[in-house]
Amino acid sequence: MTDGREAVAAMAVRIVIAPDKFKGSLTAEGVAEHLARGLAAAAPDAELVRVPVADGGDGTVDAALAAGFAPVTATVTGPLGDPVPATFAVGDGHGLGAPGVRTAVVELATASGLGALPRDAGGRPRRDALRATSRGTGELVAAALDAGVRLVVLGLGGSACTDGGTGMLAALGVRFADADGRALPDGGGALGALDRVDLDGLDPRVPGTRFLLASDVDNPLLGPRGAAAVFAPQKGASPADVAVLETGLARWRDRLAAVRPEAAAAADTPGAGAAGGVGFAALGVLGAEARAGIDLVLGLTNLAGLVDGADLVITGEGSLDEQSLGGKAPVGVARLAARAGVPVVAVCGRNELSAAQAAAAGLAAVHPLTEIEPDVARCIAAPGPILETIGARIAATVGTR
Repeated sequence: MTDGREAVAAMAVRIVIAPDKFKGSLTAEGVAEHLARGLAAAAPDAELVRVPVADGGDGTVDAALAAGFAPVTATVTGPLGDPVPATFAVGDGHGLGAPGVRTAVVELATASGLGALPRDAGGRPRRDALRATSRGTGELVAAALDAGVRLVVLGLGGSACTDGGTGMLAALGVRFADADGRALPDGGGALGALDRVDLDGLDPRVPGTRFLLASDVDNPLLGPRGAAAVFAPQKGASPADVAVLETGLARWRDRLAAVRPEAAAAADTPGAGAAGGVGFAALGVLGAEARAGIDLVLGLTNLAGLVDGADLVITGEGSLDEQSLGGKAPVGVARLAARAGVPVVAVCGRNELSAAQAAAAGLAAVHPLTEIEPDVARCIAAPGPILETIGARIAATVGTR
């Protein structure tokens, strides 16, 4: 009689490991690495293919780099004006249907995200919802244009700002002025004084560049589901701040529509409220095309080609819940694998989906870290060894081709 390890080791199996990050705990690459260790220990002869993914937010550049894109680092303006180093990825647009087109993946979170905020003496991020700017993201776009890029994937998510993307546009040459002609300071809190928008200085390379907007949210710019009402409180905004930001964003929409009437409709486009309204600026001024972030990342990583002929796909993220069903990475991976007839299991920090919901999403099984370690704090602090244990357990369930 052979034990489970010997039986699994004898299999000629291929397993694709395609998780998103466990936010605040482990990167997608880290999750994939620890799962691979556990799988390899239980199935040393298995072919393991690691493909970290993302849904358009933080981790999108890492996914592009893992897919073979080259890193480019620039020092840009952080959310509160401090210089921060930020990296974008440059490669070929083949996975986006644009072979031979020099392509950049620019991630707002690296330049204008909560993780880029300066820290106080206690190590806590200094959030300032009224002052925070997206200027650094525009500087990254400019750096990508300097590098000869003609297709930009703009990943939104994890932003610290609610400035409607005005900081990003200012870095690309757009001028925002008050009634006296003075340039507005950065931040959504200043938009209430916006009187004039001058597009004449917009970088002349922008009209010749294609922009793809990668996001996992479908919120409009304004209203109860808008950028200020839904997301600004997460960035430190008080109820009074939310009202100021909402008023400013509405004024920004109206002033832009005065010089570019066709841009008014962009405010109601799903995704316009992403990243504090940066989605609106990208749609209304840069001419961006909105896409589901996970679909863009799956194209960049060629996951469809890697899944074809595999025996199993493992995906996951920090929390599997109802938000996951709206287009987050694990469900996107599961849908792609289903088209190839390959079963999918998910790993996660916590699972709030019912068995029926998981099955409807295409997940054959869900393995939360808490099935190994019930202490959530320990799961967050040290997920690696737990993931390795789960990887070994999954390996023992893989059948032959």
